[in-house]
Formats: sequence, structure tokens, C-alpha cells
Amino acid sequence: MKNLKIYLSLCLISINVNYWAFGQSLTKKEMQKLQHFVGDWVGTSMAFEQGDTIRKIPAYEKISYKVDGHVLTIDLYSESLKLHTVVYYDPKDKVYYYNPYYDSGTAKYTAKLKDGRLIVSPSESKRFIFEITEDGKFREYGETFENGEWILYFEDVFKRQ
Repeated sequence: MKNLKIYLSLCLISINVNYWAFGQSLTKKEMQKLQHFVGDWVGTSMAFEQGDTIRKIPAYEKISYKVDGHVLTIDLYSESLKLHTVVYYDPKDKVYYYNPYYDSGTAKYTAKLKDGRLIVSPSESKRFIFEITEDGKFREYGETFENGEWILYFEDVFKRQ
């Protein structure tokens, strides 16, 4: 009986280790799909209201892998916003998580990768989209859903430093 308990315990440990290892490799594989965003980026941050530009300021963004490629950090610096964000893939939920840290607090949003673009969904009426443009620039923009259409409310465009 004692040998059976030991055997079952070893089986459970083996299953957990294999699941953990598979999850780790899947996480890293999914995170590598964000490789095109990694770099030091310099550009302009713009805010819009009713189609008009209400703010246009210089901005800097550093995007890098941490924890052996299992998480991506995004650090944004501008005179109006300092933001640290952690992005990771959860193999159990099969979704990316986008975790921004502001001076006033933090949040956790789901995100998906579609055609090389990372689409973050804070709500059904708000989204942030990260992409590399055809000319190689990094573009991050936010939209709100109003009256049946997506309206741009901010846009940051960067070139590699």
C-alpha cells in the first residue's frame, strides 16, 4: 500500500512537471509572436477630441522581454503619461494579458494577436491597438466605440531609435 502511494505521488509530480514545462514552452512560443514590437522607440503622442488634435507631445517607449522571454514590458515616457505595462500569455486561458501600471493604480485586460497586431480590450467600447506600420514604425492607438463606429482618441507613432 505504501509503495502504491509513493508510485501515485510520483505520477502526479511527473504530470505536473510536464504540464508546467509544456505551459512554459507554449508561453514563450506565443510571446515570441510579439518580437516585432521589441526595441527603443522615439516619436509623438497625440490626443484627439471630436476629430481635432488637442495634444501633440514627444514620447519615448522601450519594449523588451523579461523573465527569459516569458513576459514583455512596455515603458512609456511622455510629459503627460508615464506608464509601465507587463504583457504575458496564459496557456490555460489561451489569451494574452495586458497589465498597465499607472501612478494612480493598475489594471488587467485581455488582448489578442491578430495579423501581427496586438488588440487590447479594456471594455466592449474601448480598445488599444499595437502594430508595426508598412514603413516600419511602431504605432499604438486607442479607439472608443460611439454611435456604431470606432473613433480614434489617441495615437502614438514611433520610429526605432
